[in-house]
Amino acid sequence: MNLILRKNEELSAILQVSQVLTSSLDLEKNLYAAMEILAGRLGLQRGCVFLLDPMTRELKIVAAYGLSREEIQRGKYRIGEGIVGRVIETGQPMFVPNIGAEPKFLNKTESRPQKSGISFLCMPISLEGRNLGVISVDGIYTAQEGNMDDDLRVLSIVASFIAQFVMLWEHLRQAQSECGQLRMQLKERFSLPNIVGESAPFQQVLKLVRKVAATDTTVLLLGESGTGKELIAQTLHYQSRRAKQPFVAVNLAALPENLIEAELFGVEKGAFTGAAVRRAGRFETADQGTIFLDEIGELPLNLQVKLLRVLQERAFERIGSSDPMTADVRVVTATNRNLMEAVARGTFREDLYWRLNVVPIVLPPLRERAEDVPALLDFYIEKFNRLHNRQVRINPSAVARLKSYAWPGNVRELANTTERLIIMTDKDTITESDLPPGILCFNPPSPQNGDMCAFSTEDLGGEVQQLERRRILQALKDTRGVQQQASRILGITPRQLGYRIRKYGIDPRMVGL
Repeated sequence: MNLILRKNEELSAILQVSQVLTSSLDLEKNLYAAMEILAGRLGLQRGCVFLLDPMTRELKIVAAYGLSREEIQRGKYRIGEGIVGRVIETGQPMFVPNIGAEPKFLNKTESRPQKSGISFLCMPISLEGRNLGVISVDGIYTAQEGNMDDDLRVLSIVASFIAQFVMLWEHLRQAQSECGQLRMQLKERFSLPNIVGESAPFQQVLKLVRKVAATDTTVLLLGESGTGKELIAQTLHYQSRRAKQPFVAVNLAALPENLIEAELFGVEKGAFTGAAVRRAGRFETADQGTIFLDEIGELPLNLQVKLLRVLQERAFERIGSSDPMTADVRVVTATNRNLMEAVARGTFREDLYWRLNVVPIVLPPLRERAEDVPALLDFYIEKFNRLHNRQVRINPSAVARLKSYAWPGNVRELANTTERLIIMTDKDTITESDLPPGILCFNPPSPQNGDMCAFSTEDLGGEVQQLERRRILQALKDTRGVQQQASRILGITPRQLGYRIRKYGIDPRMVGL
């Protein structure tokens, strides 16, 4: 073969192998295609790719050209066994001019009944000091058929390509395994038995969740802030057929009005100043999965029309583009507002309301399911003990006091209160006296409360002091302990508030948590 033609064939073979190895992540298919290219371009008779099994420490043929299925199954070598095993052991290539005269050539595949006159090239597949396997080819080397050094050079390049492809494939397989495990953990975490609540109102919620989880129907979650609407939304997703697809949560109240459209529907490159790249929106990201739109009552009127179109036609456009896009997305929304009142005021579209309100699920506030408080306390005490490496328990009288509290912040407030108690206490058992003042003062003072809440009610001054203390506690609670904001709510100066905090022995940090 002409030398120039031979070099062209080598370059073409290398190019084609690199292309086929990056065409997909199908290990066997791509490796077989690579061996087929080498055989066709360079006139090789057989070719095999052996990979090292990390469990058995055995070399097995993963892809082969010129071998039958039975011959492939027989091609197994231990490290150090035969030519193939020797190459993986040493990490050095080997060339056998005539396999018929080489006793170390074992011919385990039995694919060469006449070994005389056949040459054998074997090259390690390695990357970053790690030997992954071996690539081997049969050939006949004469002045007319080509030069062994040329094939060794080509085989060395191809082996490096294969090593990178195999490493990429292993990383993908590991990532897929980890994703599968995480999905199983999420499905288990958001399974109905793991949701805490045995009260009749909450069991009614779970009954509805069981019925609609397996469907694709639109769900509207209603309830006060902190009642667990996002938890129910996640449960709906992970108990549905879409569990392996994305769950995308968007809090509309947390987004500036001028950014909501871009976040939901995406932006085309050059749509406005600063839009340097195309950006996918949340609906596009959630394709085949579930999108959770929290605080749906905050959606501006001009975007309510676009959301209505998505619900009706599953179609939308990125900002700056007129090309329609489609997304197969299940929509779950939530709000703590009365949407019918918003419809009456003209701030929420009636047609959108009825589109969202296919299956409404009302989550009861914690004060309406007080019998769930002990179970929730057990759950959060175990969770935060584990998180903060503590062994704190709570006594029955403290549980009773917590059960009688109204919990205006619902489950979120209970969780925060429990974590604060576990962090702040120096004892092994939380008692009633350890509870925050706002909870202790919620009910009329009792003798067990000592002087923490006890003010004289025999005269007007005592009643005024008690009322003033409660108002300060509530303002600090509403502002998470920020005295500047609390003073504005109360209509007094920060200095006056500071004086009263000291007077009543209030710790703003504890109240605000």
